[in-house]
Amino acid sequence: MGEGSEWLEHVRLGYNYRMDEMSAALGLAQLSRIEEIIAARAQVAKWYTKVLQQIEGVEPPYMAENVKMSWFVYVVRLNEAFTQKDRDRILNGLKQRGIGCRNYFAPIHLQPFYKETLGTKKGDFPITEAVSSRTIALPFYNRLTKEEVETVVDILGDLIHRG
Repeated sequence: MGEGSEWLEHVRLGYNYRMDEMSAALGLAQLSRIEEIIAARAQVAKWYTKVLQQIEGVEPPYMAENVKMSWFVYVVRLNEAFTQKDRDRILNGLKQRGIGCRNYFAPIHLQPFYKETLGTKKGDFPITEAVSSRTIALPFYNRLTKEEVETVVDILGDLIHRG
């Protein structure tokens, strides 16, 4: 990332292999309970997926039956009836109500490094761009409660249907 870069915006290709001692110690402690953490995150994802079925226009992430996911994030996509402007209005509404959320990654071909190196530009991959413009990363962590998930989804639904 460059100085002053936007969140998840990369200006050049690079690698980050740094890990300090505290991070390593924390990682080892977390590994001792990794199955518990993965199970808790899977439960939060199930709650989201179930309550999101009530909200027309929101597509939860695809979950294959035979795959065990570790659930790094929970990203929903607004359907094709929504624009980026709609998504941004919804994001702002969630934030105003204290719900931590973000848009998700911009398409890789629109990251500064690739635009400069490969000459890619907006319009080169219209489907990718359209999908990206309608994504929302919802709050997601191990200890999120069912009630908190329901609150997030209720507010999301209100914002979607308010138009």
